[in-house]
Order: sequence, then structure tokens, then C-alpha cells
Amino acid sequence: MKFFLHIGYNGGNYHGWQSQPNAITVQGIIEEKLKCIFKTDITVFGCGRTDAGVHASQYFLNISIKEPFDFDLKFRLNKHLPNDVVVYEIIPVEERQHARYDATSRTYDYFIHLYKDPVLGKYSSYYELENLNFDAMKQAVKLIPLYDNFEAICKQPHLHNHTICYVTHAALFVDPSEQRIRFTITANRFLRGMIRLLVHFILRIGTGKMSLDTFQKVLSEQLNVDDKKPAFANGLYLSGVTYPYINVNIPTDITALLKNGLS
Repeated sequence: MKFFLHIGYNGGNYHGWQSQPNAITVQGIIEEKLKCIFKTDITVFGCGRTDAGVHASQYFLNISIKEPFDFDLKFRLNKHLPNDVVVYEIIPVEERQHARYDATSRTYDYFIHLYKDPVLGKYSSYYELENLNFDAMKQAVKLIPLYDNFEAICKQPHLHNHTICYVTHAALFVDPSEQRIRFTITANRFLRGMIRLLVHFILRIGTGKMSLDTFQKVLSEQLNVDDKKPAFANGLYLSGVTYPYINVNIPTDITALLKNGLS
């Protein structure tokens, strides 16, 4: 029997999604709790990997269970899992269906605040920047869907078979006080570090340290620039994953408060 688990998590306490030795990861903690419940090893396969400190308001993984069970798996998992990981629902699927390979699009949101806040800092990235050129930043974001090769905006392009991504939507929102920012992007796939590098370039454009012309050359000519530092991890959320055969809603969107005034 095969199932998709629709989950969400706060990645602040984890070294990313993927299991790795001597580190606490989201995949590792879920597999540990599944083993407690079923008394056997169960490998989970996620819809993608997130880096250390990155969150997910919507994430899917698939598991296969050999023996039938007659208990509420969602209830038991939520009881065993820590408070920063939640199972929204468990969906029976066909054996051939896969959480990673069948996803047709993924959406990420990146949140920034421009003032120091002891609580918000856990869920949004703090940048102490003034007089940002928001018009230039929005123009830069409009350029992104016009291109499909993002080799120059990838942390480790050699790890990918190719660097083609089809971006179907990208937008930048600024709240009325001009103190909070949301960058959202949807594509069929993303490369390692791609979104955080895009945010880095967008902020450089906002501060006047990079021109729109240079950014367009990065996108169109795969121009590599010396200053290529990914934005902070804690502002990034995987916020949507779509499949051709399931349609679900997030019961409680953990980014809802962050989106207030930014949509």
C-alpha cells in the first residue's frame, strides 16, 4: 500500500530535509517515528530537498506499507512527531505514483523584514537595508520568467543533469509601510540555491549595487558574477506543490500571518 503524506514543517531546528549522518533532518525524524509505529524501517521519499533552516508550509512525501493497518496513522504520527512537524492528511495513491517525480510545479515564498524583531526573525529574514529601490526590484523579478537556463543562478550546477527550469510566475510584494517584502516564484523545478541566489541579486538591485542590465546578462548570457552569496535560509518556504491527480488545500497555512499585507 502506497500513501502520500501531506505535511508542513518549521525547518529552524533541522539540517534540511534529506537524511544525513550525525545531523537531525526532517526526513530522519519522520522515518524514526514511522519505525516506532510500525516496528520496521520505512524509507520516505520527499517531493524535493530543502536546505538547513528552510521551512515548508506544504510538502509531500510517499511511503509504502507492506502490511495492512487498522489505526489512524495521521493521529499517531502527529502524536509522536515534534511540534514543528505536522501531518495534514494521508492520501492513498497508486504504486506508480511518486511525490518527487510526479510534481508538476512547486511554489516558494521568501519573506524579508527590514526592522529588527525578536519573534519575526525566526520566520522571516532580517536585512538592515534602507532606501531600497522597490521599482527596480519589481522590474528584476519580471525578467525571471523570460528565461529558462539558470546555470548562473545555481549553487552547484555540476550536480544537475541540466539547468533548465520553466518559471511560470514570479512576483514581488511590498507592504504599505515598506518594511516587509515577499518574493514568490513558481516553476516546474528548482536548482540548488536558486531561489536564495535570486533573492540576493534582487536585494543588490534594490540597493543599487547591481544594475538591471547586469542582472539581465546573468539570466540571458549566464554571466557569472563574483558576488554570489545566497540569501539567509530562514525566510524561505516551500509553499505549494501540485500534482495532476490530487487536489488538496492547506488546512492551516503557516505563512498566513507573514503574507498579511503582502499579496
